[in-house]
Amino acid sequence: MEESHSNNSTVNNVARAIVAALDWNSTPDARKAAVSYLESIKAGDIRVLANTSFLLVKKDWSSEIRLHAFKMLQHLVRLRWEEFSLSERRNFSNVAVELMSEIADPCEEWPLKSQTAALVAEVVRREGLNLWQELFPSLVSLSSKGPVQAELVSMMLRWLPEDITVHNEDLEGDRRRLLLRGLTQSLPEILPLLYTLLERHFGEALSEVGRQHLDMAKQHAAAVTATLNAINAYAEWAPLSDLAKFGIIHGCGFLLSSPDFRLHACEFFKLVSPRKRPADDFASEFDSAMSSIFQILMNVSREFLVRSNSAGGAIGESDFEFAEYVCESMVSLGSSNLQCILRDSSTSALYLQQGCILVICCFDVSSFLKYMSLMHIQTLMLGFFQHFKLALHYQSLQFWLALMRDLMSKLKLSVHSSGEGSAASNADSNSAQVDNEKRKILSFLNDDICSTILDISFQRMLKKERLITGKALSLGALELWSDDFEGKGDFGQYRSRLFELIKFIASNKPLVAGAKVSERIIMIIKNLLNSPMPAEDLAVMESMQVALESVVSSIFDGSNEFAGGSSEVHDALCGIFEGLLRELLSLKWTEPALVEVLGHYLDAMGPFLKYFSDVVGSVINKLFELLNSLPFVVKDPSTSSARHARLQICTSFIRIAKSADKSILPHMKGIADTMVYLQREGRLLRGEHNLLGEAFLVIASAAGVQQQQEVLAWLLEPLSQQWIQIEWQNNYLSEPLGLVRLCSETAFMWSLFHTITFFEKALKRSGMRKGQSSSTSSSTPHPMASHLSWMLPPLLKLLRAIHSLWSPSVFQVLPGEIKAAMSMSDVERSSLLGVGNPKLSKGALTFIEGSPFDVNKEGYTEPNEADIRNWLKGIRDSGYNVLGLSATIGDPFFKGIDVDSVALALIENIQSMEFRHTRQLVHSVLIPLVKSCPPDMWGVWLEKLLHPLFVHCQQALSCSWFGLLHEGRAKVPDNHGILTGSDLKVEVMEEKLLRDLTREICLLLSTIASPGLNTSLPALEHSGHVGRVDMSSIKDLDAFAPSSMVGFLLKHKSLAIPVLQISLEAFTWTDSEAVTKVCSFSASVVLLAILTNNVDLREFVSRDLFPALIQGLALESNAFISADLVNLCREIFIYLCDRDPAPRQILLSLPCITPNDLHAFEEALTKTASPKEQKQHMRSLLLLATGNNLKALAAQKNVNIITNVTARPRGPVNAPGNGIEEGDSVGLAAIL
Repeated sequence: MEESHSNNSTVNNVARAIVAALDWNSTPDARKAAVSYLESIKAGDIRVLANTSFLLVKKDWSSEIRLHAFKMLQHLVRLRWEEFSLSERRNFSNVAVELMSEIADPCEEWPLKSQTAALVAEVVRREGLNLWQELFPSLVSLSSKGPVQAELVSMMLRWLPEDITVHNEDLEGDRRRLLLRGLTQSLPEILPLLYTLLERHFGEALSEVGRQHLDMAKQHAAAVTATLNAINAYAEWAPLSDLAKFGIIHGCGFLLSSPDFRLHACEFFKLVSPRKRPADDFASEFDSAMSSIFQILMNVSREFLVRSNSAGGAIGESDFEFAEYVCESMVSLGSSNLQCILRDSSTSALYLQQGCILVICCFDVSSFLKYMSLMHIQTLMLGFFQHFKLALHYQSLQFWLALMRDLMSKLKLSVHSSGEGSAASNADSNSAQVDNEKRKILSFLNDDICSTILDISFQRMLKKERLITGKALSLGALELWSDDFEGKGDFGQYRSRLFELIKFIASNKPLVAGAKVSERIIMIIKNLLNSPMPAEDLAVMESMQVALESVVSSIFDGSNEFAGGSSEVHDALCGIFEGLLRELLSLKWTEPALVEVLGHYLDAMGPFLKYFSDVVGSVINKLFELLNSLPFVVKDPSTSSARHARLQICTSFIRIAKSADKSILPHMKGIADTMVYLQREGRLLRGEHNLLGEAFLVIASAAGVQQQQEVLAWLLEPLSQQWIQIEWQNNYLSEPLGLVRLCSETAFMWSLFHTITFFEKALKRSGMRKGQSSSTSSSTPHPMASHLSWMLPPLLKLLRAIHSLWSPSVFQVLPGEIKAAMSMSDVERSSLLGVGNPKLSKGALTFIEGSPFDVNKEGYTEPNEADIRNWLKGIRDSGYNVLGLSATIGDPFFKGIDVDSVALALIENIQSMEFRHTRQLVHSVLIPLVKSCPPDMWGVWLEKLLHPLFVHCQQALSCSWFGLLHEGRAKVPDNHGILTGSDLKVEVMEEKLLRDLTREICLLLSTIASPGLNTSLPALEHSGHVGRVDMSSIKDLDAFAPSSMVGFLLKHKSLAIPVLQISLEAFTWTDSEAVTKVCSFSASVVLLAILTNNVDLREFVSRDLFPALIQGLALESNAFISADLVNLCREIFIYLCDRDPAPRQILLSLPCITPNDLHAFEEALTKTASPKEQKQHMRSLLLLATGNNLKALAAQKNVNIITNVTARPRGPVNAPGNGIEEGDSVGLAAIL
């Protein structure tokens, strides 16, 4: 009696605790106490837990209590099953199975039935094959008793394979394989049962509907749905031949005609369509089954397309959803298993019976039958591609892309060499056969198919939002992409896929693509000419520009039919594009928007001009005509479309110069004369002159270094006359406030800006061009080398003056307008916050945010805050780039420029720099400088530039990270720009600035450790034995310093101390990207500690770096890089533990390790020479020594791979927790 009373008391207490834990009206203390009590029950006596839970799943209790009791039972089976005796396990299993019979009640809620089935599945999984074999007959018997019982059995059959295909760490690999083998062996029993249940209950559901017994019909329908769900769980891994043999494919195909079950049935075909063809004896059976699937999907697709084309509005949204599922399956099948269908001649024979007769003289009957299948796939997928529904078109697009990628990317000409071995000859023969097959398939992509694909692609390149109601050209009834369209990525990704497809077709059918794109563009132009407001109808015209660019670049890229085609093809293509070009050149548009679009069309024709140079002069003249047609001076450049159009026309010169290549060389003098004329007439702005000058440099690069040098001299000589004058340097740069005066001289201020930006362009566009011989370039001086001596000194003075503005003493006396201009722009703030504003190009900044025009009276007489901000940013951006690009020239920079002047300009005010500016300095100047500095100049340059930087950054980063990690807010010096806004936004911006600088400094360290700068560092020989280093090979650190930048840095303590401190602290900063970068530097430091006799370095690695690495593994953010951290720990211990006691002492100081553990670890290391196994030993030891508290290692999941399982995306799985608030999840997914 007392025991019974005690049991009842426990049951009631657990029930109350469940209610309290789930009731949000409970007090926090009550909920916490309830959760604690439930956890104690789960961790207590397993028999009490089992008995209590079995009582609480009875119908006497509420659904919430019963659901939680089922989870407690599942927890027990999953985690504590081994604590039961054999007889107790058998009793538990019997009770669980009996629960299925008890809960088989139409009134029971679905989650409870699902949890019951999940519990039985869990038991079977734990007990294994023997229980499964005993249990199966009773499941068959239970399923025959009624629809509810059948539903429960199907649920249980569904959970078993789902537990296999969805990774579960609680199920070890061996036991998982045994269960998988057992289920595979049981497929001859399971699959017929599922087919029987499907057939029986579908028929019963129809009968009950006919008798108007709707409640019974719903029960049978639920059984059908549960059976389909179970089938889908087997569809991923069960042999396809078994699914065909036992009627599953046929049954699911039949249900595609049922509106109530077709979506579930279609899920089956989505899962089996991408299955991989086996390479064993079952391949032919796989082909046959896949062919059956193809026939089913083809018939359904054909029926839908016929209904859709004839019925119109009679097709409902559910029909379209179903068609999308079918189309997706067809795409998977066609993309993955097209060859399986082509191998099955019976499929093709079916089409012959349908009257699809085609005479193909060049093919034998077998080939003919194969390609009939392909033609029908293409016909169906073309029907989906041109369907007005965007979702169906989108699915079909995937098929066409997959097909064209396969056919176009792998085609190659097989070259057979006489005298080669038979194996090689066979390989060549097989390769040629594959190529021939692909060419035959391509031949079925006839002109009509390609024309249709191009027509639809051209029409769909426009978003719905771009069309103006009543103004757009007629696009028929197509459902265009809209921002409301969900689940298919963004419009940019979709359009890029269309462009890729267009390029494939243009490569395969250049005449068709050329004719179609030309025809459509000319049609659009005619419509625009007839439009009363053409500028408002530009959306379609703009969308076709990239299509034209795709077609032209594909046809004239020199690697397709055009390059090796016949003269007839050449002449036809020439006629097509000359006709289009005549239409474009004849346009007399003067509206800025129209002019801009026309310029884009002309530069899209660049690759055509490369082969047909006769028309180059006409295009150049047209571009200058368009430039002159636009207003030269406008009142408001910040909103001027004319200003924007002028810049775009100048940019078109650059694009044409790049794509037309040497065809434009004969026109250099004409371009130069026109530039001189426009400049003399005052009709060419400085920014425009820079762009045209850049185009001129591109043209000259095609003519060789000599021509480049002459062009540079011609372009730079006028700039140098002003740039080198000492008067302006003394007036504006001799003292900090001189910049204040400069900012009031608008014309001169912006003249300096344009000069520096042209220096930048000249450095980028000069030098060796792709394809030119590197041996030639190495013997020829860089075209810009002779200009550095006069170009850089004034720039360094200007940058020094700008940097000084941020020093406290100067900042205090600056005018308010200058102070305001030193703050961040809205674009920069938005970028830090990660919101929508795109980064504006420098060209955009020169007129969008209020930059002036040039030296003329109608420019701004007084600059505003935005002008000065843009000017400061532009000078810094371009100035830094000029220095970084100059450093890549090599000796002319490092031996011709005074290092002290560089250090003074860049580092003098490093303490006052904001993080954003320091990051930019490192990225644009110092990293290129470090990469390019000759080893014999390291002593001159590196210490002067890097020492102040590293000292400052170590202190600043350490302080800021301390604030972020311990006070919740980073402390950054960028207070000029982020004082405004909410506290949360300020904190986000501060943290972003901190992380950006941290990553850049760590990237600099990674660059210093790059192999090219450390040629004397050898790779460690992984001997596999502790301390196995040939002591005779140990060298002094000085031996590595001349050819190892890391060695050089470590040799100079003033450089080494702040750098090593940064590398230590980086492992404790929660930024995995920074740790990834600093890891390579630390690896070089460890290597030098091993290979040298430097005691200080060895002590640093053993006593400081080793514990820092372990501390880094305690951060979950370092999970991605944890393998590298463990490997560094391994190297330090293996190679240094006998030379320094610190590694052993540090390991023994960890909380959960014993000397025996360490001894066993060292013994295990001596038994393996595999670095991989040594790393695993180190990983295991660190986890043991820290009590599994290294989160970076705990976050790494070991994934067991089942080779015959295809993964598929599934819904989110609840994170492990206290198990209380999981009521929305059902089945095993809720507890995994």
